[in-house]
Amino acid sequence: MVQPVSTQHGMMVVTPPQGRVASAIVWGAAGLGAVALLGAAVLWFHYGTAVFFEMIAAGISACF
Repeated sequence: MVQPVSTQHGMMVVTPPQGRVASAIVWGAAGLGAVALLGAAVLWFHYGTAVFFEMIAAGISACF
């Protein structure tokens, strides 16, 4: 009998599941967001509301 030149077994490529990679990206973004929120809360309690808002306003005005 004649055998095919290329079989499907040789063309299979093992790739990681896309769901696992997407989940890692989402969890990483959520972790960074939580750290940013926690940092803002720490600055708020350390400097007080007036100084905190002044720092934010100064940072925004420095960008423009």
